[in-house]
Amino acid sequence: MRPATCATTYAIALGSNRWSRHGAPAATIRSALVAVGGIVAVSPIIASAPLGPSIRRYANAVAMIESTEDPAALLVRLKRIERAFGRRRGRRWGSRVIDLDIVLWSGGAWISPGLAVPHAAYRDRNFVLGPLVTIAPDWRDPRTGETMRHLAAKVDRPRPRT
Repeated sequence: MRPATCATTYAIALGSNRWSRHGAPAATIRSALVAVGGIVAVSPIIASAPLGPSIRRYANAVAMIESTEDPAALLVRLKRIERAFGRRRGRRWGSRVIDLDIVLWSGGAWISPGLAVPHAAYRDRNFVLGPLVTIAPDWRDPRTGETMRHLAAKVDRPRPRT
């Protein structure tokens, strides 16, 4: 693990599909962006179908932030923000007030207990890659070397029926 001594850039995925004291899911995302701080760029907020058992559609966005925190410290802060917004531990893929995930960071790959960057599933999620490509199309995945634009095109590609 290497400490972050100067500002590094992170891609943070935001998702919400429940009303909160901040309002509808899109308003909750906008309020969460203020709480996260260090914003360099923000994608448009999109609507997406839920994964798993939730029936409510999600509002999703990706933000580029700068922070001097290492990924583990940033994760602690993001979890604190989620709790402050009313997120409670519950069913996997259930509805939630806010979800804040570290997708990428400019330091490459990071692995520590409870955290892997890049995010394990982001390469398969159009609701992350779509917004991400609007603000960082040429950012390269540290594991594959592919750009976000290329990864997004692969997710959107029609697959043959089996």
